[in-house]
Amino acid sequence: MRTRRPRPNGRCFSPIAGFAAPFLVAALVVPALGAAEPAPRGPRFPNVLMISVDTLRTDRMSAYGYRRPTTPEIDRVLDRGTRFTEARTVEPLTGPASSSLLTSRFPHEHGATRNGLRLRPGLVSLPKLLGKRGYRTAALVGNWTLRNELSGLAEHFDEYHEVFTRNRWFGLFNDEATGEDLTAEALAWIAEHRNEQPEHPYFVWVHYVEPHAPYRFWEEFAGGLGIRHRRGVSKSDRYDTEVAYTDREVGRLVRAVGGADGALQDTLVVFTADHGESLGEHAYWGHGRHLYDNSLRIPMGIVWPGRVPSGAIAEPALILDVAPTVLGLLGLAEPEGLRGLDWSRVFRGDAEAPVRAGHFQAHKGAVQFDHTSSAARADGLLEVGSVTGARKEILDVGRGVVRIFDLTRDPQELRDLAEPGTKPSPDLVIWLEAVRHGLRAASDIPAARLDSESRERLRALGYVD
Repeated sequence: MRTRRPRPNGRCFSPIAGFAAPFLVAALVVPALGAAEPAPRGPRFPNVLMISVDTLRTDRMSAYGYRRPTTPEIDRVLDRGTRFTEARTVEPLTGPASSSLLTSRFPHEHGATRNGLRLRPGLVSLPKLLGKRGYRTAALVGNWTLRNELSGLAEHFDEYHEVFTRNRWFGLFNDEATGEDLTAEALAWIAEHRNEQPEHPYFVWVHYVEPHAPYRFWEEFAGGLGIRHRRGVSKSDRYDTEVAYTDREVGRLVRAVGGADGALQDTLVVFTADHGESLGEHAYWGHGRHLYDNSLRIPMGIVWPGRVPSGAIAEPALILDVAPTVLGLLGLAEPEGLRGLDWSRVFRGDAEAPVRAGHFQAHKGAVQFDHTSSAARADGLLEVGSVTGARKEILDVGRGVVRIFDLTRDPQELRDLAEPGTKPSPDLVIWLEAVRHGLRAASDIPAARLDSESRERLRALGYVD
């Protein structure tokens, strides 16, 4: 493993990753590659490019039927692979959701249940598993909540680049990156890798910040979306211009990776979001505190020309499914403990699409400066929920109030079908107890207290209660 200096506009961590306990080693470690000479024809495995977009709603993407052409570049990418039309995150917060994406574990299992809480050290993850198969791994993130000091995610990568080139909330310090800067950083890293280690495949995760609040207005995209005047433009319209801006950057990244002919033959591309966003629905702007589908539903697609068919899957999927599916596509054994489903057999036509219930949780946004990690986890649970077929059930943990929706007849979740005094279903009670048990078990994760700078930046993002 090489220690690398960060580029001028970001910080880079090159941690020495390890597993925390012997029983985890026995259960989860995948054997490393031998010391054989590199094959002259290049790496055995494809490169893997995983792109996630912060706060991206499926119903604001033209790929998912939106009336405005917000995502023509992403549409072209997803059209070349399999797109999931009913994918959901497991918690609508960036830190928890990103940790679940990488580890295929629920937040109460990996421990990063709130922004500012680090995940349990030593866990198995997709980048760690690929690293043991000869991949060079890197993350490029531009959201302050994903700083290694707050998230602990650098442990899972050879290189962890924190790209902070601007301030989104008009303050004094840079705490995020533009999509343009993230794309440039990612392309520079990939070019360097191709020059220095072409015999090794790479795994790169790029997390774009836009279209996170405060929803900047991108005038250059407004006309194409039918938004004519900047004065009086709604927050909802500004959000759409942010989606269009991010779409341009995703397209620029994928086209450059795809080579001169854009074939992507040696690259597997994953596209998703960490969570959605409430744009005033249910009298709420933002994400994190509620389990309505405008915050839970996410775009999710996997592209590998010649290996993953073009089409759509309507059966429910979860952000947890990404890691086991990538492993399945690469022909690598899946270790015990991953909670997601491997869809690779469905892609190959060897199995029917599985149907299963989805389970979800919502926690307070970020820890307070004077909280210990254990207290912040125990006190942070707000809601738990489940989706079984068309039935959506949400329990407000503090008030004990149940809400029930029929997602087929009422996709906007406007008509609560629960009678006053309705008790949660046995399935949801079991799920609540599992989450609470995990929160108690996570009390042994080392506490990482927020410094004053991080607390203020999280507060500016609307995360600190």
